[in-house]
Amino acid sequence: MDGVKKTGLRRIVNATGYSLCGLRAAWRTEAAFRQEVILVVILLPLAFLLGNNGVERALLLSVCMVVVVAELLNSAIEAVVDRIGPEHHSLAGAAKDMGSAAVFVSLVMVVMVWGVLLYERFC
Repeated sequence: MDGVKKTGLRRIVNATGYSLCGLRAAWRTEAAFRQEVILVVILLPLAFLLGNNGVERALLLSVCMVVVVAELLNSAIEAVVDRIGPEHHSLAGAAKDMGSAAVFVSLVMVVMVWGVLLYERFC
């Protein structure tokens, strides 16, 4: 690396490239990520059908995207912990468990938000 920080449009282009590489890596290596993306693809049109207005649609879509974000962060934590070494350490285990808990909480959010909306719509 030349030691000169990229700024402006070059930085944005580089950051976008790194982000796309991260999404590709997650898709290639993480089954849970693939499953959650497929879930988002299924729920996306339903959000537009079930949401009465822009706010409801945005909420339905946002909670789904939170799951994807949580899974990406969880996968990143797991990759870093695994890179350090295979031996068990309580802090490494706690980090992995907390990342997993973040994904779980985000999934609970999806169930709650979609459940409330569906209940109000059909009950």
